[in-house]
This record gives sequence, C-alpha cells and structure tokens, in this order.
Amino acid sequence: MSLINKINVFIDGNEGTTGLELENKLKKRKDIRILKIDEEKRKDLDEKSKIMDEADVIFLCLPEAAAIETVKIAPKNKIVIDASTAHRIDYDWVYGLPEISKEQKLAISNSKRISVPGCHATGFISLVYPLVKAGFISSATYLSCTSITGYSGGGKYLINKYETENINAPMPYSLGLMHKHLPEMQIMCDLANPPHFLPIVGNFFRGMLVTVPIFGEKSFTVNEIWAALARHYNDSRFISVKHFAAESHTTDGFLNPTLCNETNNMDIFVFGHDEQMSLIARLDNLGKGASGAAIQCMNIALGLSEDTEL
Repeated sequence: MSLINKINVFIDGNEGTTGLELENKLKKRKDIRILKIDEEKRKDLDEKSKIMDEADVIFLCLPEAAAIETVKIAPKNKIVIDASTAHRIDYDWVYGLPEISKEQKLAISNSKRISVPGCHATGFISLVYPLVKAGFISSATYLSCTSITGYSGGGKYLINKYETENINAPMPYSLGLMHKHLPEMQIMCDLANPPHFLPIVGNFFRGMLVTVPIFGEKSFTVNEIWAALARHYNDSRFISVKHFAAESHTTDGFLNPTLCNETNNMDIFVFGHDEQMSLIARLDNLGKGASGAAIQCMNIALGLSEDTEL
C-alpha cells in the first residue's frame, strides 16, 4: 500500500459520467488519494505512464479504443479496472460481477485486470445466471430482455439532448439488435444464442429496470424460480430478492425504476404466475451499473470489505 496508508487512485477519463461519479464517491474517503493529471496532458501517454507508476489502482473511464491503448502502458503490477466495453469478454480479464459465484469474487480478489460490467448486462446476468446454473433455464433457451434506463446512461451527449430538447417520452434504441452489451450477456450466462434485447431510454436521469420474461415452462413454478434466486443471493451484501408479493413493491400497480438510486444496491423481483413470469432487476445505472460496481471491485481486489464506503 502507499505512504501514510493511503491508496493512490488514478481515474483516467474523470470528465465522463462514470468518471465523475467515481471521483465524487472516492474523494469522500479518508483512505483514498486521487492522483490528477494536467488537463492539457490528459492524452499524453508519457504523462499518463508517470501517474500510473504512482497509482495503486487505475480506473479507465474511456472510449474503447482509448482504453485499449492505455492498458498497453499500464504497469502489470497495478490494479486496472476498466469501465469500457473493451475487455468484458477478454479471458485475460476478470468480469467484475462478484455476486454470480464465490469463484468469481475470488477471481476478482486475485486479479490485476478487472472489467466493469455494462449496466443492462448487470441486471440481465443477475437474473439469468443463477437459473441457468440451477437448471431452470437451458443454455439453448431463446431469451428476450427489455431494459429501461435513465438518460444519464448515454453520457454527456444524451444528457444534453434530453435536458435541452425537453424530451418527455421514453425512446427505444439499438433497434438493429446489436447492442454492445449482448456479448457479455450471452457469454456470462453460457447461452447458446444472444437474447433478443430491447433497450429503452427513459425520460428520467438515473435508475433502471431490466426485465426478462419466462414463458410456458411446466417443469417449475413461479415460487420455485423465486426461491432459487433467493437462495443464490441469500448472503449478498448488495443484491436483494424481494418477497413474492407484487402489491407490496408497487405504487398503484407501478414499479418505480429509481428506488435504488444513489446506491450500489440491486432489487430483484419475480412477478406473474406459473405460466408466465417477469423477472425484474432494479438498479442505479450509475451505481451498481457503473461506478458503484467499479468501487466494489476495487475494494475486493485490495482485500477490503466489499461494502467499504458503499
């Protein structure tokens, strides 16, 4: 560890949405020292290399191509946590979703290269992975997913668009069905086929609901699905499977996507009946879906309690 028991952290790309969230969270911690780079030198690889030599942990909040270039000069003995899509399905990196298994959490604790999952993928995998592993969903099953997220998930461009154009309706996107989160959603759940995925931007700043429907299965009941998810996350610090009672989680029948905002928490719901079910994950796209997950992974990799300052 660094001098005076401080953890030196460098956030490369701290002007983007995720980078700003990370900095705001970490600057409140007494055990963290945030290293800064001069604004005019932020794309200077030599300057970045010098700062990374001083760092204990390096966060990459960059476009994919820039993240790949930066990793090339990052010291191999430093913890690098990449929030971009660049390394999420790279087998030399560890996927940063510790709740899926004890082995995944252990891998994060032993790794110097950790990729932060995408926000939609975090919800989808958290719903589907336990059910595939428990045998409730076959790897060959064709799944679909609908996810509505706050417009902050689109970064500065979309934030500006929503707030200056006064857009007052949700907007589906990635209609070519090639969303960048699809590869991790498929691979991490060991699915033979990518899910049919419809993401939607909502006219609210942050928060999200990720929904996976289950149809026509006669070999299990809705209560068995709920119980399987509840068992899987029984010891989880951040993921909570809510009791199977729809009326207790809604307001006049509506499910609010923003109630995990400003936290690293995820709520999981199972709605429906034995013939048709809706599995829903609620999380903050800027929290458990981005900066919160990155800090959780940092805590684990440093040997700290995963909920330190979360």
